[in-house]
Amino acid sequence: MNILFVGDIVGSMGRDMVKEYLPKLKSHYRPQVTIVNGENSAAGRGITESIYKQLLETGANAVTLGNHAWDNKGIFDFIDTAKYLTRPANFPDAPGTGLVFLRINDIEAAVINLQGRTFMPPLDCPFKKAEELVEAAKARTNIIFVDFHAEATSEKQAMGWFLDGKVSAVIGTHTHVQTADERVLPEGTAYLTDVGMTGPYDEILGMDKNPVLHRFLTSLPARFEVPKSGRTQLSACLIQVDKETGRAKSIERIMINDDRPFFKD
Repeated sequence: MNILFVGDIVGSMGRDMVKEYLPKLKSHYRPQVTIVNGENSAAGRGITESIYKQLLETGANAVTLGNHAWDNKGIFDFIDTAKYLTRPANFPDAPGTGLVFLRINDIEAAVINLQGRTFMPPLDCPFKKAEELVEAAKARTNIIFVDFHAEATSEKQAMGWFLDGKVSAVIGTHTHVQTADERVLPEGTAYLTDVGMTGPYDEILGMDKNPVLHRFLTSLPARFEVPKSGRTQLSACLIQVDKETGRAKSIERIMINDDRPFFKD
């Protein structure tokens, strides 16, 4: 079976890329499970109920979040009833859930969302929480996907090795820059330090580059905004998994932009 994961959707430009290309990607790769990270989908800060529903309508089976999960305060009004929305499970006493189960025909898969602590806000230990949730997921399925939303590459690699052989995939999000270290670890877990972002292509991490440059050049405060027009990109990965054992067979990075156009049928 195939799992398609689309990285950090940023603003309206990111949502437009998903709307345009997710059907094409699904037609070509035929994934049984499609997951997207939507924590920046509402103008770069959080998610709304309407955007969550739009992503499901476009073809996502589950939506993961991250450190910006709570930036749009409307999330508190719908997260407890959003069956296919996960927030980082190691937020202490937060609404919503960090583990969802998906049933696609005769296949059940688990999606776990965790957040790192290095250079990030202090949360409960993601490694201990991972152990707890993997045990719960294993009671129902061997197919377990982990979105690890973290800053430090070392912490992401540590999570990959920690969960090798216990889950189908550990895929990093948050830094918005796709890494080129995709591999299947020795015990059968697909790993990628960061899947990358979906949204503005000619900006800095999805934000208008001019205020970002101003801040670097002057060290003065600047308000970062997500552009609403310009060239765009989509970052994703495809993981092939043995549906019986849950072990990954392969992982492929996907990048769509003007320099890497999508020509597949």
